[in-house]
Amino acid sequence: MTKLTEWLLFASLFFSIWIAVLTGSVSSSFVAKWQQVILFFPLIVLFAFGLYASVTILYRVLTFYNCENAAIELQEQIEEAKKDLQSKGVILKGN
Repeated sequence: MTKLTEWLLFASLFFSIWIAVLTGSVSSSFVAKWQQVILFFPLIVLFAFGLYASVTILYRVLTFYNCENAAIELQEQIEEAKKDLQSKGVILKGN
């Protein structure tokens, strides 16, 4: 089962239960007591997901690993490529 299938299955189950509660197909004391919350539940879930995504992205950016050795190696390769191109007669701007 792919992630898309999982998400679509979850979304269809969630919205079918939500619509059943709103239309009155399902009734209980819990539904009667929390009717206003249930009405806005998809928005609450969307807000919570957005908050989770924002916090996750912020955390990943703040803990991003910076590889100094790879940066130095890349700069050396760039200089080597520039020298190689100059030896072949290519004129590079900015030098």
